[in-house]
Amino acid sequence: MTKELVLEQLWQNADRYVSGAELARRLQLSRSAVWKAIEQLRVEGYQIESVTNRGYRLSSRSDVLSVEGLRRCLRHRDIEPRVYKSISSTNTVLKDLANQGAAEGLALIAGEQTAGRGRMGRSFYSPADTGVYMSLLLRPERSAAEATRLTACAAVAAAQAIEALSGRETQIKWVNDILIDGRKVCGILSEASIDCESGQMRYVIVGIGINTRLPAADFPEELRDTAGAVFPQARPPELRCRLAAAVLDGLMDLYEQGDDETCFVEYKKRSLVLGQPVLLLSPGKDAVPATVLDLERDYALRVRYEDGSIHRINAGEVSLRQYLHT
Repeated sequence: MTKELVLEQLWQNADRYVSGAELARRLQLSRSAVWKAIEQLRVEGYQIESVTNRGYRLSSRSDVLSVEGLRRCLRHRDIEPRVYKSISSTNTVLKDLANQGAAEGLALIAGEQTAGRGRMGRSFYSPADTGVYMSLLLRPERSAAEATRLTACAAVAAAQAIEALSGRETQIKWVNDILIDGRKVCGILSEASIDCESGQMRYVIVGIGINTRLPAADFPEELRDTAGAVFPQARPPELRCRLAAAVLDGLMDLYEQGDDETCFVEYKKRSLVLGQPVLLLSPGKDAVPATVLDLERDYALRVRYEDGSIHRINAGEVSLRQYLHT
């Protein structure tokens, strides 16, 4: 389409203005067609600067999620991005598509979730234009135990992408939260469908939500002391497309490697809980105080209870809230 061709030219010349005449000549279009494409892009949310006698330039403040933008940034061509301005839940919708036979590599990316879901039945706060929410469909021919590794791989991929784009240090709170300066900026929810006869996974959906900036209004009361954003102030241009692509590419890299060594090393060095006193949380049970001794190769925690006994924990969550800055 004409507007996609114009947008590609603006991306390629992001450091300068491009005149309407130059765009028309390069794309073999009329000046009127170029102007209409520019107006269509503006309606879609692209911030395009225009200066008389100089032309058009894509503003560094522009941050629109689009299939074209994602494909421009993605290295893995077997990832098929689908973009939604708003969606109920990327995990929920992708699960329906997976059950209908969707192929591995399908990724849903949204700028808002109206019914975002987190672990242990919680909702995931996903307001418009303040984050990027994505789910990737994988079909590993492996046992159900692989789902935990994929969650760890997603955490590493998200941490590395955030660090590369923001220059800020991240930490991982077992098993699936990414924190910066003690505040959660990313959550991960992996959901698997298991073949009961073979014990193999039919598919895994890896959902990742990242707070890219602070909302105009405050976070909900229950999140104000714990939630943060990757870019509380200035943001680089086309941030969400670049960030989503970097996370998806990084996750696919780790998934395809097979060898767990890279993921394990990167995960463990960012662990926030090693050596720390924590509360072990499980649905319907009282919190149990413990100290984390080590991370096992399958990403289970080895902990010491207050009575001195050593246990292996591979389900549930840990809380560090009383030890973090609020």
